[in-house]
Amino acid sequence: LAKASPRRLAFAFHSEISAKGHTAVAVTPGFLRSEAMLDVFNVKEENWQDAVSADPHFQASETPRFVGRGIASLAADPARSSFRGQVLSSGWLGERYGCTDLDGRQPNFP
Repeated sequence: LAKASPRRLAFAFHSEISAKGHTAVAVTPGFLRSEAMLDVFNVKEENWQDAVSADPHFQASETPRFVGRGIASLAADPARSSFRGQVLSSGWLGERYGCTDLDGRQPNFP
């Protein structure tokens, strides 16, 4: 259900606004390295990799800035309407547009 909702919303929003020349997509982040997650692992952005020993998946985490860079790149893409009604991952956006996170990586959490 959690994954189906963004798909349906992207499709529904696109159906509503496409006649006005707009495009709607949904973007899903990977393992988000937000301030809340940093607090959970008791680390800061400067030493976030120390948390990898507690959860190896945290190695593939991404900052909110990575998601934002992907969205900004998509918004600037003249061909953005080709993605109408779709759900795009931040990792896919990073690969497509060459976006990197603060540390220069292109995380792509499965």
